[in-house]
Amino acid sequence: MMNSKDWSDKLLVTMINADRSGAAEIIERTLATGIEARQVIAEILDPAIVQLGRLWEEETMSLAQNFVASKIAEDTLLRCIPNMTAHPHSKGALVIGNIEDDFHSLGRKAVGLFLVAAGWDVHDLGNDVPAEELLEKALEVDACVIGVSAMMQTTALNIRKLRQLIDKRGLAHRIKLAVGGAVFNWRPDLVAEVGGDGTAHNAVGADELFMRLQAEVLRGKAL
Repeated sequence: MMNSKDWSDKLLVTMINADRSGAAEIIERTLATGIEARQVIAEILDPAIVQLGRLWEEETMSLAQNFVASKIAEDTLLRCIPNMTAHPHSKGALVIGNIEDDFHSLGRKAVGLFLVAAGWDVHDLGNDVPAEELLEKALEVDACVIGVSAMMQTTALNIRKLRQLIDKRGLAHRIKLAVGGAVFNWRPDLVAEVGGDGTAHNAVGADELFMRLQAEVLRGKAL
């Protein structure tokens, strides 16, 4: 009987081969075995995304492959999360985006879709977003957390500029900084290095992380 790693390895192959229909078939087969949707995301999709990050860093994947892999990730999430509409009562506004010079949208889109399903009002600014734009959007929509993604260490270091902007403007008590991306999974010390207030290992853990950071902001306001 195949375990989660076996399924994840098979999914990874379809992503590398830009085989969208093959990936959909794999997800249907995993769900048919009784594996829960959250488990599919955490134990099958997310490890494949992390491996793709390594392949990209090694420059063994093309932009076209990365684009289709992103679509496969979206397909998987939409299949595994039955209700993708926002809840009647939003948990609050969030701003997410890939930091400046980072164009690897796969992980960010996965997190964004999961956060919408969890009831957040998500403002996704896309790829290659300057620190100033992320901060200004957070102030505009009254978001208490900014989620920034980077796939490689070279671009992850650009997050430090956003940390500096938040601190310089005296907003550390009002806006928390969540960081994520493949590089943070194999280099957890990088979270502190770029000034992040927290990270989540995968999309499933993102809701818990953002709720915790939001609670820290609200506690600070109550003091």
